[in-house]
Amino acid sequence: MSDIILGKHQYGKAENRVVRIYRDSPRHEIHDVNVSTCLRGDFSDAHLIGDQSAVLPTDTQKQTAYAYAKEKGLTAIEEYGLALARHFVADVVPVQAARIEIDEYAWERAVVDGAEHDHTWVRSGQEVRTAAVTVDGAGEWVIGGLKDLVLLKSTGSEFAGFLTDEYTLLEPTHDRVMATSLVAQWRFTATTGIPWNEVYVGVKALLVKQFAVVHSKALQQTLYEMGKAVLENYPVLTEVRLSAPNKHHFVYDLAPFGLENNNEVFNADDRPYGLIQATVTRDDAAPAGPAWDLQQGWLG
Repeated sequence: MSDIILGKHQYGKAENRVVRIYRDSPRHEIHDVNVSTCLRGDFSDAHLIGDQSAVLPTDTQKQTAYAYAKEKGLTAIEEYGLALARHFVADVVPVQAARIEIDEYAWERAVVDGAEHDHTWVRSGQEVRTAAVTVDGAGEWVIGGLKDLVLLKSTGSEFAGFLTDEYTLLEPTHDRVMATSLVAQWRFTATTGIPWNEVYVGVKALLVKQFAVVHSKALQQTLYEMGKAVLENYPVLTEVRLSAPNKHHFVYDLAPFGLENNNEVFNADDRPYGLIQATVTRDDAAPAGPAWDLQQGWLG
């Protein structure tokens, strides 16, 4: 008979909502994040006999996240995540590795009488910036990214020449609306000396540009061109992962009303949807190690 053993395990504090406001001048700055912490190591006694002596409470992880927003600062989420992860690994003896995942919510200044206000903002909902930081005894890994970036182009996209069988109903098209809610993540080659915020702005601009200018014969092709452009322009990045639901727009039949519809009126279907995913990487990319091991989800 086989024995029952404890497998891989981890624990942490999910979704701490931290807002840091800088008041060093009359013109304030705001950084609004959702940070999740995760600690890894040998916590088997906690699982097997309920011994908590090696367990740093999840509440302590929460308190550290808030304290570090003041003590270490919160300007670039990658740097903030590195500070947290380094602390847990270096200063908490039982912790062998730490994973920090961060979402940042954007705000834009309110405009009052034609001028930006110094301490009032309006939530900017274009996309959510993300970061995932992993630190252990062997190294450090940083993944930047974004999610919920909704893009749409009204032409310059087609889908034809695809495989068909007896269940295929889809008609080929050489002029369609292409839309998606993009998730993109990029792995850095280093964790020091990086202009984190500048890289984020530049990568996002490249992703949007490629979506716009590439004449797409498939969403797969567009994703590859996005990732390729990012790696060509940023040597500090070694791998890009992209996930894009195909937000279908179907030409609506207006014939019953005696109306022509020349790709002008559409039904926007939110589900079901095609989910297209791709990884674009350098052929000499260093091993990813635990960079992609999630905080919320099963360990690899």
